[in-house]
Formats: sequence, structure tokens, C-alpha cells
Amino acid sequence: MGFNKKDIEFLFEVGSMRNVQRGWRQHLGMDCANVLDHTIRVVWLALIIARKEGVKNEEKIIKMALVHDMAETRVSDLSYVQKLYVSADEDKAAKEIFNSTSLEDFYGEILKEFEDRQTIEAKIVKDADNMDVDFELKELEERGSKLPKKWAGFRKMVCDEKLYTESAKQLWNELQNTEVADWHLSTNKWLKMPEAGK
Repeated sequence: MGFNKKDIEFLFEVGSMRNVQRGWRQHLGMDCANVLDHTIRVVWLALIIARKEGVKNEEKIIKMALVHDMAETRVSDLSYVQKLYVSADEDKAAKEIFNSTSLEDFYGEILKEFEDRQTIEAKIVKDADNMDVDFELKELEERGSKLPKKWAGFRKMVCDEKLYTESAKQLWNELQNTEVADWHLSTNKWLKMPEAGK
């Protein structure tokens, strides 16, 4: 028995997420993560927030994070300016993406739950979706962008008014005082291997 052709097409569509640029790239004026890059960090962020919140259903968290922006393969990622003038039928796109695939329930159950934002899992994934922006802004600032400082007040408002969980708010606050390069500057051969370079 062969594989469902729609499943194979779906996997190619997932691959195309690497070519979907974030809408706010226009305003940044520099390279930033594509939708696939964003999705991967949202998965990890959601898992970390879920553990801090004591939420045990990691399978649902992962599924929800993987699917949260899938419709953007067809409708693109609209920026905060573009959304004032146009709207995208993400529901129709997602329904057609998952239709007749082995993952059809992701549209009917997982994505709908995420969009309704009634469950703790949906709130956690939305927090991760918002928080990824702040991680990227820190990275862009490290590369010399001046825009993150200009967005600081707006992003603080997002933290205070849009994040659902206390864990996400705490993470946001701690992120503000974290150096982007610490992870690799403190984990390198010069510190870990006394004989390096001799």
C-alpha cells in the first residue's frame, strides 16, 4: 500500500515555509527568520513555557505549535501595517492544506483549539508565538538594528496586555537582560579545553 499523494504534497508545502518571509521584514530593512524558522522556535518556546506552567500535554503543545502558522504557505505572513488594509482567509487555506491528508484532524481539532484560545495549551502556544518576536528582536539588535529599541514600548505592551501566562511574562522580563551571545561565549573550547591552542 502506497502513501497518500496528499501527504507527500503536504510535506512539500511544509518545505515551502522556508520561502515565506515574515511580513515585518519590510519594516526591519534586514534579513530575519522565515516562517519555518519561526515555527521551530515557537515549538521549543511553547514546550519550555508549558513545563514552567506545569502543563503535561506536550504532544498537544507540539502539534499546535507546528500548525499555528501553516496557512501562511498560502496566504503569506502579513505585517502589522498590512493587516490594517487586507485580510487573509487563513481558515480556508488551512482547511484546504489539511484536507484529505493523514493529518486532517490537525485542522478540525488542533488548529481550531489554537484559534479559540480557550485552553491553556492554546494560550501557551500563542505566548510562544508572541515571544519568538522578542527573541528575534534581541538577535537583530545584536546585529546592529536600531528598530528593536524603537519597538521597546510596543513590545512591553504586548508583554503586559497580550501574554496569557505568568511564565511567558517572566521569560519576557528575563529576556530583556540576557545577552544573545552568552550561550556560545560561555561554551567554547577556550574555556572548556585547557589545552586548546597550545
